[in-house]
Amino acid sequence: MPGPATTHEAAPVTDKIGIVAGGGTVPGQLVATLRDRSHPYFIIGLEGQVQPETLDGTPHLVVRLGAVGTALDALRREGVRRLVFAGSVRRPSLAELRPDWTATRLIAKMGPKMFLAGDDALLSAVVKVLEGEGFTVERADRLLDGLLAGAGYLGRHRADAAAEADIARGVAILRALGPLDVGQGVVVQQGLCLGIEAIEGTDALLARVGPLRRDGGGGVLVKLRKPGQNERIDLPTIGVATVEAAAKAGLAGIAVDAGGAWIVDRAAVIETANRLGLFVKGISGDAV
Repeated sequence: MPGPATTHEAAPVTDKIGIVAGGGTVPGQLVATLRDRSHPYFIIGLEGQVQPETLDGTPHLVVRLGAVGTALDALRREGVRRLVFAGSVRRPSLAELRPDWTATRLIAKMGPKMFLAGDDALLSAVVKVLEGEGFTVERADRLLDGLLAGAGYLGRHRADAAAEADIARGVAILRALGPLDVGQGVVVQQGLCLGIEAIEGTDALLARVGPLRRDGGGGVLVKLRKPGQNERIDLPTIGVATVEAAAKAGLAGIAVDAGGAWIVDRAAVIETANRLGLFVKGISGDAV
């Protein structure tokens, strides 16, 4: 196996924030916030996943997921020690990853079983390894105001008694599955589980359950944290596309984990839910 590539001398450590940017709009919103605050940042854009517009006019480097050494060298040259993970990331197979020497070394630290584990076990291992490399991993919602869901309703629509019962059923299902590190979302209608979110993601789940919807009352999408979830990298997330997909599937509304889920572009989510007739509610997974 070849040795590591020669690294460049690291810059002095600064308060600059490194953004590891996946898909979706959260990375762009984070960039806009940091610009408004005149806070220095540097983006590591994940190849094939980050939106090109996120990188326009920004200091950045695009890397494939397996090019860990290249990414860490760039962050050190920029004097970055604070990292924020933002945006969706499609989990690759080991063959797709094509790990470089540094990635191979880190995979060895995590152990091969990490690739057979659920997303949260893998992400927790990633955080542990990065901390061992001298980086601090922070939550995106600590920097981006309004991202974290609160308790109660957004918008003007409300859940009826049937929807509340479906929310409680969804919470029970996710509580049971959570310890297995499987899924953050479930769709329930009339007490029946129409679908559980797995590796396909929320939008694909909603597309899948649309034809399964039964005659009668609407149904709900419930998204909750898993027990022990590493909240610095991955929290349940909804946005405008989620509301639109839920409406297309014929659902009555969406319930998300208050204090444990992200709402991307809150104002647009409220406007879309109002227009399409869906409720959006922040709930406590422990209180339902």
